[in-house]
Amino acid sequence: MICQLCPRKCNAVRGEEIGKGFCGMGTLPVVACVAPHYGEEPCISGERGSGTVFFSGCTMRCVYCQNHEISAGNKGKILTPEELAQCYRMLEESGVHNINLVTADHFAPAVAESLRLYRPRVPVVYNCSGYQSAQTLTLLNGLVDIYLTDFKYSDNRLAVKYSQAPRYVETALSAICEMLFQTGKPRFDADGMMQKGVLVRHLVLPSHTRQSIAALELLHRRFGDEIMVSLMCQYVPCGEAKHDAKLGRTVTRREYRKVTDALFSLGMDGFTQDLSSATKDFIPDWDFE
Repeated sequence: MICQLCPRKCNAVRGEEIGKGFCGMGTLPVVACVAPHYGEEPCISGERGSGTVFFSGCTMRCVYCQNHEISAGNKGKILTPEELAQCYRMLEESGVHNINLVTADHFAPAVAESLRLYRPRVPVVYNCSGYQSAQTLTLLNGLVDIYLTDFKYSDNRLAVKYSQAPRYVETALSAICEMLFQTGKPRFDADGMMQKGVLVRHLVLPSHTRQSIAALELLHRRFGDEIMVSLMCQYVPCGEAKHDAKLGRTVTRREYRKVTDALFSLGMDGFTQDLSSATKDFIPDWDFE
């Protein structure tokens, strides 16, 4: 396969198990963990958990990545689409609210095939970085119910500096447009669990409140009430960020209040977090099984 799946379009040669692209992965999915997860937004995790499948590898290189052991370490178990479909069935039978595919972009064709082999009776959540090719997302049209996507930056210079992701802003906005086209506005069941729509996450970084407020304003101008926003303060210095002058600490109460005030003033619907969420407790144990 000559790969053009992610916005980098690096034309890398990828075999089933070995790849020479930015993500470093072959075409068969590499999975680090399959388990119920209770740390997502209330409308995703609920009481029974979200049935998460964590994929290894990534199309970004965030210096503060909280999952860097699998995003850059490329550890995990190689699965065929048939085996991946069985993971969905197993999670569904455990009683989870949904099937949550975390960082699966670089395996999109195989993931689409797995969902055609077995379409869960619960909603399918596509949990991603925002750095998606809109064209690649069309492979998932009709297979994904909920897009849980990041909008990390309002400044392309920061996207390059902290995530090696050129043209992040326009790429992420284009991807969200495609997501909305596929799912429409958010819809919920009688218990408040999300069934359809786009939920956009923004992680507030220490010393960068202006860029966070600009990100919210940009989302509001472009999408209004067609999306929901999850404003996160769970940032914990990980990886290279531990030694960065600006990123080497958690977000202060004052910083987070400034950004939440902007969210409320814009009248955007969504979620906020308590500062106590700034902990590594929500990071899964990678069993690679």
